[in-house]
Amino acid sequence: MPNLTFVQTADGSKTIFNAGVGEHYHSLHGAVQESKHVFVESGLKYFLAKSDTAELSILEVGFGTGLNFLLSADFCAESEVQLYYSGIEAFPLPADMIAETGYQDHVSPEIWAAFLQNYSAAFDGPAQLDSFGILQLFEKKLMDFSSAKRYDVLYFDAFAAVHQPEMWAHQTLAHVCSFIRPGGVFVTYAITGNLKRSMRALGFSVEKAPGAPGKREMLRAVKL
Repeated sequence: MPNLTFVQTADGSKTIFNAGVGEHYHSLHGAVQESKHVFVESGLKYFLAKSDTAELSILEVGFGTGLNFLLSADFCAESEVQLYYSGIEAFPLPADMIAETGYQDHVSPEIWAAFLQNYSAAFDGPAQLDSFGILQLFEKKLMDFSSAKRYDVLYFDAFAAVHQPEMWAHQTLAHVCSFIRPGGVFVTYAITGNLKRSMRALGFSVEKAPGAPGKREMLRAVKL
């Protein structure tokens, strides 16, 4: 894919620059660092800390390189939490590019191997990744996604509004938030006045959480 190139971030982990969009897939301050802080710590672990459950369902908007999934699956495997993970990605990366990310340095060998083995198959239906969880991927635009399932945590990892304003529009947020169950958690790396107003209008309590390095704040919202 000629518009995509690897870039090393400040924590040593790789991200991808999409020249067609004009943005990186992850923060240049640290791809793994950002993913752990925004999604695993502020979303997944936050939900588990307030819930008595050994099962967890996550929906991700913008599956990209799979980094958020890999770190989430690694944590869930260590914590003996069964993970059901769904990812929406309109423009999936080729499997060989996924294999070149170097993310095997940040998760267990078993999870990395299971991910690579099942990445392509997950677009055809739920893929069982050994004993620690299920991965299902949807190659479609967000507004075309539909599911009867309601999720515990939603990772909103779309490109920034300056590049893809339609992804942050109230109508789009209303659509994706309909798949979150009451008590479920929405997290994203961004925080703006429009985003906060939309989330409150959609029936969420909104919190300014500390941001990952390079950002002062991020948004976390809980569905009432």
